[in-house]
Amino acid sequence: MRVLTVNAGSSSLKLSVVDADDRVLTSTEADGDGAGPDALRAFVDVAGDVDAVAHRIVHGGPSIRRATLVDDDVRSRLEEAAALAPLHVPAALRLLDSARRLIDRPQIACVDTAFHSTIPESASTYAIPLAWRELGVRRYGFHGLSYAWATRRAAELLDRPVDRLQMLITHIGSGVSVCAVRGGRSVDTSMGFTPMEGAVMATRSGSVDPGALLWLQEAQGVAAAEISASLEHSSGLLALCGLSDMREVEVAGAGGDVTSSAALDVYIHSLCRNLGAMAASLDHVDALVFTGGVGEHSVLVRSRVCAGLRILGMGDVSTADGGDAVIARRPQEPWVVVVTAREDAQMARETRQILSAR
Repeated sequence: MRVLTVNAGSSSLKLSVVDADDRVLTSTEADGDGAGPDALRAFVDVAGDVDAVAHRIVHGGPSIRRATLVDDDVRSRLEEAAALAPLHVPAALRLLDSARRLIDRPQIACVDTAFHSTIPESASTYAIPLAWRELGVRRYGFHGLSYAWATRRAAELLDRPVDRLQMLITHIGSGVSVCAVRGGRSVDTSMGFTPMEGAVMATRSGSVDPGALLWLQEAQGVAAAEISASLEHSSGLLALCGLSDMREVEVAGAGGDVTSSAALDVYIHSLCRNLGAMAASLDHVDALVFTGGVGEHSVLVRSRVCAGLRILGMGDVSTADGGDAVIARRPQEPWVVVVTAREDAQMARETRQILSAR
C-alpha cells in the first residue's frame, strides 16, 4: 500500500509517498507561499498512483480522538477545532480540501492529539469552572504522531517489549514538548489545551502565569490579539536572544555572546523542569528518548539536559549525531535514546490500520 502523507506546518509543507515497509519512495518540502495547494498539485503529478492520503492534523478537538476516515461530517468537526491551533489546522484543512478534489482515494485525518487520549482525567483536567470544562477546555497534548513512532522505535532499539517500558520522551523542534509513556501509552504531557503550554520553544513562550497575561491586558492595555501574536511568534528563544534557530543560538553562545548563553540556560532549565514533572507520572524511568530536529542533532542540548536530570539518575551521554541510537546504556541508570522523527511513517501505519479494518 502506497500512502501519500501530507504534513502541513504553519508555513511549511512536507509531502511523502510511504510504502508498506515505511520506506519513503519520493518526497518534497516547501516553505512560505509555496507550501499550499499548488505544491500538493505539483507533487501529485509526479508521485504516481497512491492507495490513500494521510493528513497530519495538529488538533482534533474534543470529538476526534483517533485517526479517522474523512467525510463531510469529520471535515466539519475539524473546522470547529481550527481555532484551537490557528497556526496549523487551517493550513492543513486547505490541503485536505485540495486533496479530496484531486485524489479519488480514502483521505485519513491523523490527529496529533490522538496519542494522548489515554491520559487519565487526573492529568488532563484543569481546575477551572465546570462551565469552561464543558466547553472542552482540558489538556489535549500534541506531537502525538512523533511520540507514537518514538515509543515503538525506542523499544526496538532497546530490545525490550514496549508494554514493559516506562519512558520520558521529549520532542524538541521549533515546538517543544515532553511526554510520559507507560506501557506504550501516554499518561501525561506538557502541552495542554493548545500547543503553547509547557517548555520554552523557538518562538513560543511555553507556560506563563495567566495572571501576568491578565495584568498586561487589564492594567497595561495590551490587546488580546497582540498578546496572542506575541506569545506565538515573538517569544521563546527569539525573545530572549533574537535568534530562534538552535544552531545559531549555540554558535553565538560558543562565540561569547552572553545573551545567547543566557537564553540557552533558560531553555534547558525549562526543558528539565518539564521532564522532571513528567517523571512524577511514572513509577520509574527506564529510558529518556530525544526526538525532533533539535533532539536528534544537538549534542549540546542532549548533554545539558541529561546533566540537569542527575536527580533521575541520568549520566553522561555519547556525542553521536544523527540516526537512531542508544547513546547511554549503563546498569542501574536510565538508558538514553535518540530516535529520528518519522511522522510520515506513523501516519502511513495508522492509515493502513484503518483501511485494513474496513
